[in-house]
Amino acid sequence: MILDNDIILRPRFNIDLPQHNEEVLSVFEALKNTQNEFIVSRIDDHVFIRIPKHKQHFWSPQLHLEVNEKEDGSCRLHGLFGPNPTVWTLFMFLHFIVAMLFTGFGIWAYSNWALETSYGIQIGVCIAMVVLWFALYFIGRAGRYKGKKDMIALQQFMKSALNL
Repeated sequence: MILDNDIILRPRFNIDLPQHNEEVLSVFEALKNTQNEFIVSRIDDHVFIRIPKHKQHFWSPQLHLEVNEKEDGSCRLHGLFGPNPTVWTLFMFLHFIVAMLFTGFGIWAYSNWALETSYGIQIGVCIAMVVLWFALYFIGRAGRYKGKKDMIALQQFMKSALNL
């Protein structure tokens, strides 16, 4: 999996495994209690692998695995690297606020333009929102870069657990 060249902030991957999905899930269930390098939790067909609290930083990633059963008795593993859900929610909230401000000030600027009144401030705020959106994107990229070492450790842990 390539982490550098993707434009996406939350890298994803899929792996087809010859085992039944319950076998794969039981491997992670057993790792919950037999190791202390990572925090492993399972909910139904979902496995979450996290960095322990004492090693976490603001940009620490987590690995979300979904193990789906296939018709032939094998399974497909869907993986998603992402930040802590709280951090992700904060970023989505900020993106939403920026989008709403851009839309609101854009409508206000269009109304002022149609009424032939001054609309420079509104255009300025719209441009500032575009700049802020790019800033949020690059902050997210920087966070992903800072958590890259942890992402690789999570991936290696998953591969060693599944003997890949």
